[in-house]
Parts: sequence; structure tokens; C-alpha cells
Amino acid sequence: QVQLVESGGGLVQAGGSLRLSCAASRSIFSISTMGWYRQAPGKQRELVASITSGGWTNYADSVKGRFTMSGDNARNTAYLQMNSLKPEDTAVYYCKIQSGVTGRDYWGQGTQVTVSS
Repeated sequence: QVQLVESGGGLVQAGGSLRLSCAASRSIFSISTMGWYRQAPGKQRELVASITSGGWTNYADSVKGRFTMSGDNARNTAYLQMNSLKPEDTAVYYCKIQSGVTGRDYWGQGTQVTVSS
């Protein structure tokens, strides 16, 4: 069973930066996409950023220009560099990796990001 482990969350002041990492416990064959999602209290989970195996990235409008997603398919690892953080970025952040062979989605357990004003 593949497990994804996120790290890098924490408490930061507005305007600060954090870098989230997501690592799979074992190799996921033929990764198609990796993504970061977040869920704030009382809100639905939303896509923050994603990257395809070809390197195409997609960002939510609310984070464009501030967040940068990268991925290392060979190491089954995804990263999210978050700059100029705002209080509204406060949420639990989840990593998702999709297998291009089975279409199965693997989710991490989430990491809390709290931005104070």
C-alpha cells in the first residue's frame, strides 16, 4: 500500500513563506499528475496547484504568482513553495498523486498551514 507523507506545514506570519513536501512510501508507476489541495474549516477541499508528467502546471487564481509547484516523478515527490502567504491561505494542505496506469489517486494525510495576520 502506497502512503503519501506531507511535511513542511506550520505557523507563519502573513507575508512569510513555507515549502511543503510530499513523498510516496514506495514507487508509483507512471505518475500522470501530482497535485496539492487544501481544505479550510467549513469549506470544501479545493485544488491549489497541479503538475502533469510533462511538466504542465495549473494554479488556482487565488495563488497564482505566489505559489510554485514542482515534482520529481523519479523520486515520487512533490513540492509546493508558498510565498507571500495570506491569512486566507490557512487550511489543511493535502497532496495527491495519480497513477497514469491505473488512474488511482493516492492521498496524503494532510499538513496544517496557519497564517497569522
